[in-house]
Amino acid sequence: MKRKSRLMTGVKILLFLLIFGALLVLGINTAMLVKGRAKILPEADVYNRGADCILVLGAGVRADGTPSHMLEDRLLVGIGLYENAAAPKLLMSGDHGSPDYDEVNTMKSFAVSHGVVPDDVFMDHAGFSTYESLIRARDVFGAKNVVIVSQEYHLYRALWLAEALGLKAVGVPADLRTYIGQGIREAREIAARCKDFAVGYLEPAPTYLGDPIDLSGSGSVTDDKT
Repeated sequence: MKRKSRLMTGVKILLFLLIFGALLVLGINTAMLVKGRAKILPEADVYNRGADCILVLGAGVRADGTPSHMLEDRLLVGIGLYENAAAPKLLMSGDHGSPDYDEVNTMKSFAVSHGVVPDDVFMDHAGFSTYESLIRARDVFGAKNVVIVSQEYHLYRALWLAEALGLKAVGVPADLRTYIGQGIREAREIAARCKDFAVGYLEPAPTYLGDPIDLSGSGSVTDDKT
């Protein structure tokens, strides 16, 4: 009888934890979606906001060095914002953690090939995550007011982190097509929002910091290739 009672108690505790966990995940995701919605704007609504830079968040690069569809669309939107003077500089932030994988040089090359002045393109080689891209935009590049470009599902988390880090930010979605595997990304994003909900307030040190880089100068200071 006692064994059965202990078993029932264990089941009740487990059930309580499962329900509590589900409600916590739901609450965090709902809060991010509701709060972020007001900050996700069409391109025409982000001009004349005094932004320091357009922060284009990195995404996958193919083996031949060309941007994936998601990254290409982020770049096209970011370039359009730059051309319409939403901000004087583009900050390309992505993963360049090894010689064999380089998002940021791909991003800069794409922008320059589309007519962007090379000196107006900065590269953050250590934007290994959404959090690291944002904290480095603040602490390395000195940004205070940014326009963030990514796909909409990702912008909610990016904007939440930006606010937690004290950045003034709006987001512009780069959903220019339908992406293969988007359902999987959406499911993973639920967990990623929960993780970054805590990370934004704890502010762990990023993988790398480094010397300050002035966004009012030339983006060539971030070049690592000749």
